[in-house]
Amino acid sequence: MGFPKTPAVTVDCVIFDSQSRVLLIRRKNDPFKGAFALPGGFVDLGETVEAGCRREVHEETGLDVGDLQLVGVYSDPHRDPRGHTVSMAFLAKLPAAPAPVAGDDAASAAWVGDWRAHTLAFDHAQILVDAEKLAERGAPGAAQGTPQEG
Repeated sequence: MGFPKTPAVTVDCVIFDSQSRVLLIRRKNDPFKGAFALPGGFVDLGETVEAGCRREVHEETGLDVGDLQLVGVYSDPHRDPRGHTVSMAFLAKLPAAPAPVAGDDAASAAWVGDWRAHTLAFDHAQILVDAEKLAERGAPGAAQGTPQEG
């Protein structure tokens, strides 16, 4: 018996610095070309979601993140206009704010203080709201967040 058709698995990463700024990219490609988004993307075969999250952050911003905390699982079948995706969103904190270098499918990357002043791609505004609530409760450690359906 073959594998069933299932949603694509993606990851998104909310990264805060010590000044509570968030690292955002500007998307180079459609959908949402030119819009701010969280670093992230598709998980590769044979890769854990945590490894995929770290890889995508590095590919899109040149930065490395360590500890990840699960923010939630976002599974609205309409969250991505290309098709049904399920994203595991993670939270990371960097004590310093190294300068990001855009790569892969990011046109640019920057630390943003007031992300609410911008329209974000996909459901990334909701992910950021949830990550802020989680960050207020404590520092990231092992993936221990409560999955949320979105």
